[in-house]
Parts: sequence; C-alpha cells; structure tokens
Amino acid sequence: MNISKDCVVQLHYSLFDEQDNLIESTKSGDALAYLHGHNNMIPGFEKALEGKAAGEHVSITLPPEQAYGARRADAIQRVPVKHLSGAKVWKKGMTAVVHTEQGPRQVTVEKVGRFMVDVDTNHPLAGKTIRFEVDIQDIRAATAEELAHGHAHGVGGHQH
Repeated sequence: MNISKDCVVQLHYSLFDEQDNLIESTKSGDALAYLHGHNNMIPGFEKALEGKAAGEHVSITLPPEQAYGARRADAIQRVPVKHLSGAKVWKKGMTAVVHTEQGPRQVTVEKVGRFMVDVDTNHPLAGKTIRFEVDIQDIRAATAEELAHGHAHGVGGHQH
C-alpha cells in the first residue's frame, strides 16, 4: 500500500532548520500517526509523501511557501497576559499558546508589560526553509471513525 488520501501513515521524523540544527524529532518516542489528505500536516510535507511506501526514507526540503509561510511584519498583537498559557513568568523570545476563535495558536513573546503582552503571531518557523528526514513505518486504510473525525486515532495519533 502506498500513501494516498484517507490512509493513516505512521512515521518518525527529524526536523532541521536552514543551518542544519535539529528542531525536533519523534525518534525517542512513538511514531507519529496522521490521516493523509486531511490537512493534518503542512501541505508540502503531505505532497512529498504522496505515493511513498512503508520502509522508505524520504528527505523533504520545503521553502517557506510550502511550509509555514512568509513572515508577516504586521503580525504583532497585544493580548492580556492571562490569555497566554505555557508558563507562569513571561520573557521576550518565549513561546506561548493563545486560545483564539480558530483554536490554539503558537506565538512568540515580543514585549512583556504588567497586564498586556505583545506577541508575534507568525509561526516560529515562518519565513524559513526547513528539512524533514522521514522514515515511513506503516500505512493502513483509515477507519470510518477516523475519516469522520478527520484525524488518526491510537498510538501516535489523537487520543480521545
């Protein structure tokens, strides 16, 4: 079976920045599981894995347009400190989560005041070319429940 829409893909990946620094990796834990073709991964990642098979190693280099987009200069917003989650004390450069009407969003703290914080809403990897080293572990057809929910279940996927 090859990777196509409505397949659950289990894989390990390592993510690197333009300077070849490791940003994150799944290799020390369970494989990641995602439902292919349902916007659960960045578009360039899914496109690069389309048609691949279990056991393959894939190196994927993505420019910003296919990854997290270009950095937007107008992406600084002022929000109440109480809306940030992830730490008790905030400092410039820290990553926080803000809960928005579109769901949780990762932001970078730019300036901290007593009650308000200026945050950069660009994704931390916006404007950067990134590289994934991917080892495809397993591919299977999604269950009816996974298709209805729009994500993979079980180990490495969404836990209800």
